[in-house]
Amino acid sequence: METTASPSNPVLRTALLCGVVAGALCIGWVLFLYLTGNNPYGPKRTLSDFFPPIAAIVSQILLRRYYTDGPGLGKAVGVGLLTTLLGALLAATGLYLFARTADARLIEQHLAEARQLLENAKSLYLAQSNGRQQFEATLRNLAHTPQAFAQDEFLKKMLLGILISIPGGIFLRK
Repeated sequence: METTASPSNPVLRTALLCGVVAGALCIGWVLFLYLTGNNPYGPKRTLSDFFPPIAAIVSQILLRRYYTDGPGLGKAVGVGLLTTLLGALLAATGLYLFARTADARLIEQHLAEARQLLENAKSLYLAQSNGRQQFEATLRNLAHTPQAFAQDEFLKKMLLGILISIPGGIFLRK
């Protein structure tokens, strides 16, 4: 594999660029929700879960321009995974810092809304064989600290990013 216009370490540079952009978009989405009066911790926040996987695919496409015969499987998958990791880390850090600096009443307000939604869906839980345990576990596992929100943000973005970047790297290796 020969490189065309080879900057130093195109995998790292491409992953850094796309990962930072994806993380910044995730932070921007949370701030947009907050500034528009929406719940920045609620279900609308999950729309930003798609930014890191999309950035991973974009990074795999951009990496192809540095190699005439394609980057190969390792580099294509690697740039996608690294992009996902960087985007998820930046998004989780941003949400953690937002949760630490924003009014604590926002978290309480979110928890009240989440509990109300769960109470409204309680009959659906109870219709299942182990529904009571699932309902109680869901209620107990609601994120209620900045650390829990950051962990949730990181895990969701990483999971979706890994699920997308591995097949994307396989298809975009040549």
